[in-house]
Amino acid sequence: MKCCWSVLPLALAGWLLAGCSSTPLTTIPQPTVVVAPAIPLPPEPMAAPLPAETTGQVLLRGKSRWIATSWRELPGFETDALHEAWNAFIKSCERPASVFAPLCPEVRRLSIGDAASQRAWLQQRLQPYRVEPLQSSTATGLLTAYFEPEFEASRLPNADFSVPMYQPPAGLSPGKSWFSRRDIDTLPEAQATLRGREIVYMADPVQALILQIQGSGRVRVKDPDGTQQLLRLAYAGNNGHSYQSIGRWLLDQGELRDASWPGIAAWLAQNPQRINEVLWKNPRVVFFKEEPLSDFDASFGPRGAQGVALTPGRSIAVDPDSIPYGTPVWLASQGSAATLQRLVLAQDTGNAITGAVRADYFVGWGEQAGELAGRLKQALQLWVLWPKLPG
Repeated sequence: MKCCWSVLPLALAGWLLAGCSSTPLTTIPQPTVVVAPAIPLPPEPMAAPLPAETTGQVLLRGKSRWIATSWRELPGFETDALHEAWNAFIKSCERPASVFAPLCPEVRRLSIGDAASQRAWLQQRLQPYRVEPLQSSTATGLLTAYFEPEFEASRLPNADFSVPMYQPPAGLSPGKSWFSRRDIDTLPEAQATLRGREIVYMADPVQALILQIQGSGRVRVKDPDGTQQLLRLAYAGNNGHSYQSIGRWLLDQGELRDASWPGIAAWLAQNPQRINEVLWKNPRVVFFKEEPLSDFDASFGPRGAQGVALTPGRSIAVDPDSIPYGTPVWLASQGSAATLQRLVLAQDTGNAITGAVRADYFVGWGEQAGELAGRLKQALQLWVLWPKLPG
């Protein structure tokens, strides 16, 4: 299905003003247990899970403070359709953190359980902790959303598809700067290094930028023999430059008063000779790897930073310095775009996802997902659900 441009007016404003969720794999240490008042202890006491549910106990975790609370504090806990989250829970058990690994056989057995059994298990085996910033008692943060775009593409360049999407170049080193976006477009030596690394060709540079901002995407590719196939372009690295918002640059230059996509799109249409100038203000380039999509794989999202496939509506990107990958999290957020009170799994991260009470909500793929991702920006509360000792 060709991506409808009607998605972009709602969706791209948020993308161009903030970075995307992306998927580098990371090993995350476990939190340090403390008792209020919160004073960090060495990591050794965290070897065992926490005892039975209590309130008031405090855990320090990087940029966050976790405060033990009652299950009654979690909005909507009694009404959430937990079976929708259980697939995401099982996905996290493919690469579980050590503290969750002993629970995974029970999680898998409960995949055929009813909601009451799943809810009772959560209460028996996990302890909820309200997440707060380390230096503040404010428990309210920010929720945004991201999605997987879908476009048409071609294996070979032609009059309709001329913008290449690349595999990582040979010699690319994580953490080291490589050629910038402008260099790649203009320097013969950069282009020579990337020659032969093309995966597919997009219709225009804005589509390519959207894929790079989101960190992955689906492309319906026409092969030279005329056949079509659905592929995923999955994150495989970047050129080591920091993301810079072109929407913010246009605002700062006084070119726009409103950096919504209708405003940006209208400006680009009126100034086609300046498209490269604007795109080059974001020097960051993302490289991809090709993944075939079976019917089964197409029912899940791309792999997040935990290394497991994301589940629409049940996976979030977090700051791993505050919440470890694979942690079940209770999310509560209410705004004009959506009212959410549900179990989710921390399975991804992103450049703009920093701080204790901060999450990016994976809403899926396609036109409707893009529209929701563009509109969702609202207040957020989070509770981590952490293992406790039986009895």
